[in-house]
Amino acid sequence: GFWGNDLESKKSDAFNLNQKIYKRFYEFKDFQFVVAVEDGYQEEIAKVISELEEGVGTDMIKWNFIFGSAEQIQNLFLSLESDINLSPKQSTSTVFIVDREANLRGRDDDEDVGTLFGYDASSVASLNNKMTDDVKVILAEYRLALKKNNANRQK
Repeated sequence: GFWGNDLESKKSDAFNLNQKIYKRFYEFKDFQFVVAVEDGYQEEIAKVISELEEGVGTDMIKWNFIFGSAEQIQNLFLSLESDINLSPKQSTSTVFIVDREANLRGRDDDEDVGTLFGYDASSVASLNNKMTDDVKVILAEYRLALKKNNANRQK
């Protein structure tokens, strides 16, 4: 995710992500959240983490916050090559799935928008339906690859 310096408005996104995606998948080895935040907001992030841990009883171990300048956040965002734009505060409610090979994952046949680069964290429906399904697909791919790898070792 990209929260830039717009943390106050991203709290509801964090709650939605936490409830609909994170709690369901965080125990999977290959699952994590990474959120880009502007330098200087470390204390505010600590408060957000504390609120989520205390408010909804979540183990935040796989929420990872990376800090950088506005320019670094913009460059990271542009590397995704999506059709989404960041706000002037270097933030967006759109979150992305990036696989372990650093490929942006989404849908090229979404029934609503055609090519879907990301998921609207402000929309419980988007997270609950589309993102949940797409995370399941990637985790299933990882499990299948692990099974194949283990089968090849046993030969």
